[in-house]
Amino acid sequence: MKKSFKITVLPGDGIGPEIMESAIEVLKAVSKKYGVNFEFHEALIGGAAIDKAGDPLPEETLKIAKESDAVLLAAVGGEKWDNLPTDKRPEKGLLRIRKELDLFANLRPGKAYTALLDASPLKENLIKGVDLLVIRELTGGIYFGEPRGIEERGGEKVGFNTMIYYEHEIKRIAKLAFEISRNRRKKVTSVDKANVLEVSAVWREIVNEVHADYQDVELEHMYVDNCAMQLVRRPKDFDVIVTGNLFGDILSDEAGALTGSLGMLPSASIGEKYALYEPVHGSAPDIAGQGIANPIAMILSAAMMLEITCKLPEAARDIENAIDKVLEEGYRTGDIWAPGTKKVGTKEMTEAIIRYII
Repeated sequence: MKKSFKITVLPGDGIGPEIMESAIEVLKAVSKKYGVNFEFHEALIGGAAIDKAGDPLPEETLKIAKESDAVLLAAVGGEKWDNLPTDKRPEKGLLRIRKELDLFANLRPGKAYTALLDASPLKENLIKGVDLLVIRELTGGIYFGEPRGIEERGGEKVGFNTMIYYEHEIKRIAKLAFEISRNRRKKVTSVDKANVLEVSAVWREIVNEVHADYQDVELEHMYVDNCAMQLVRRPKDFDVIVTGNLFGDILSDEAGALTGSLGMLPSASIGEKYALYEPVHGSAPDIAGQGIANPIAMILSAAMMLEITCKLPEAARDIENAIDKVLEEGYRTGDIWAPGTKKVGTKEMTEAIIRYII
């Protein structure tokens, strides 16, 4: 088993550097406990890269990422850069690194923590026991389709984008969904809009073809508007949801919000060769530098890295169990705080989690 890993660290913007520091401290604890070595290489992305290098994704960052076993990314963006041209904004760095590394699948777990059931907008009987995974196709669809642009037509401004999917793109994301579901509850919900979109009709056809090799897994098809409703009405019925880039972007945030806080949600973006791990939440510039950000999503993203890239599932479970215990003890950052619990900062939360790992 591999014992040394080269990790590209991209703190990015806003609260990114603070929560990245937490993740690294947790990984150092794992390193000592399991005898593995992590070699961290920090690089620029997003607004921080724009300020220092004039590019949201400098070539040097991409080079370092391609020489690594995995990439840990915290957050990009902020009001400081909102007025830049669209192709120069921090978020373009994130889209480009996903494309350059061919990270075709985004995995976003949505798990309801027993200690945080009160934080969910849903009633306890609906949210208790929810454990689902949204698998979003990440490098195709309307975010990358051509033609795209803004132009004048008939004397008025027009914006246009193209939603397009190739057969191979659908096949590989569907295959991944069925493979992952085999280790879960063996149910895949494929989400599309096949009643009105030709691209979705092709999506559904190809998913059905791939399913022929996974007859042990249940497959259901669902229109995206119905799926959005059913996630609120009966979230426990979902296991793995697989869908395109645009629909996945929206549904994964909805699924995450159901569990109480985006500050609790990790994600993995994986491809044939590379993998990038990042929290679902944004850069939260309004609380940056105050030491009050919730580091749990970033720490859980590191746990996903341990499981998927490093093949250390027991270390990942250690982190998850430590977080469970800390939450049960009442530790809360401001975003998940409730009367009767103990409000702590980023560093205190991190230290409490590490105590249960070592």
